[in-house]
Amino acid sequence: MTTAPKLSRIHHVAYRCRDAAQTVEWYARVLGMEYVTAFAEDKVPSTGEDDPYMHVFLDAGGGNVLAFFELPNQPEMGRDPATPAWVQHLAFEVADEAALMAAKAHIEAQGIDVLGPTYHGIFRSIYFFDPNGHRLELACNIGTPAQHAELKALAPQMLEEWSRTRRAPRQAAWLHTEPKP
Repeated sequence: MTTAPKLSRIHHVAYRCRDAAQTVEWYARVLGMEYVTAFAEDKVPSTGEDDPYMHVFLDAGGGNVLAFFELPNQPEMGRDPATPAWVQHLAFEVADEAALMAAKAHIEAQGIDVLGPTYHGIFRSIYFFDPNGHRLELACNIGTPAQHAELKALAPQMLEEWSRTRRAPRQAAWLHTEPKP
């Protein structure tokens, strides 16, 4: 029997972009990410295909790297029309609610529409789109250790119920009721 690998972190996540230079500039200006490196090839190393690309890498903090491919010879990029726009997104963590609200003000000052903050029980978040149409989320944790422990304990039961009924289980319904100040 083999053993599953022990993962240490995400090395990078990669998405497609329309324009590598525009994407690097936008992520630096809007989210403060540092542009750290790029790879460019005329042949795809993993497949040998002739398909020039620019692959840019941005420091997303905490050892996380966000990467983008510009593919000039491929059809124009799009998104999965069968998946709602709110489903596929990248979520980044900020320190606290003050940082979340400061980020919202900064992003809106860039002329970008921002949705939220939205209450999710154990975190609050805001949502917006990058110039490539990728939905982004900034989130700050607000949950207590007891809330996280409860959710972890309930997770198997909730998944089993969902698999059986395809309806939202109610064991953690408290996540959707924002406490009154």
